[in-house]
Amino acid sequence: MNAQLTWYAARAAGIVAWSLAAGSVVWGLALSTHALGRKPRPAWLFDLHRFLGGMALIFTGVHVLAILFDTYVHFGLVEALVPVTGTWHRVAVAWGIAAFYLLLAVELTSLGRAHVSKRLWRRVHFGSFVLFASSTVHALTAGTDARSPAFLLAVVGVCGVVAVLTALRVARSLPRPQVARTVQARQWRPTMERAGS
Repeated sequence: MNAQLTWYAARAAGIVAWSLAAGSVVWGLALSTHALGRKPRPAWLFDLHRFLGGMALIFTGVHVLAILFDTYVHFGLVEALVPVTGTWHRVAVAWGIAAFYLLLAVELTSLGRAHVSKRLWRRVHFGSFVLFASSTVHALTAGTDARSPAFLLAVVGVCGVVAVLTALRVARSLPRPQVARTVQARQWRPTMERAGS
């Protein structure tokens, strides 16, 4: 197989895998923060989130296979699956391997959601944040496209969206302040007293 073809295939599959994983994280945050509205949503919105994650895993597999067939870098199965075992950009590749295992864990627990506890599913699913961060670091440090202005712009844009949606998610999960409850109780009490008199 042509070495240049496998290298281009590895690069393209890696960029597509990162884009799909990022899209899945953004879509999941949009659903959980109710950025798309609070009213009941059609099932295809949740299916799209799952589809993006599944496709990210498939393209990650293509990315790894293309690297295994590449004759320029000479990756073996161990170097592709065990962090810090290769000679080419060890730490940068390790970020990608960690992202792969996190993606695999998130996808497997999502597929078997009916057979795992909700608590376990949620804890593993929170790994999506680490997955997004580690795959982004991998793309920026190991990828030869990291110097591309278009790719850098896409990374900055997606990171910004993820940061805003994450902040919104955290803000909405915090308990309401006690002051607000006290004010509501004071407003409610006179109304009840007038109603009783």
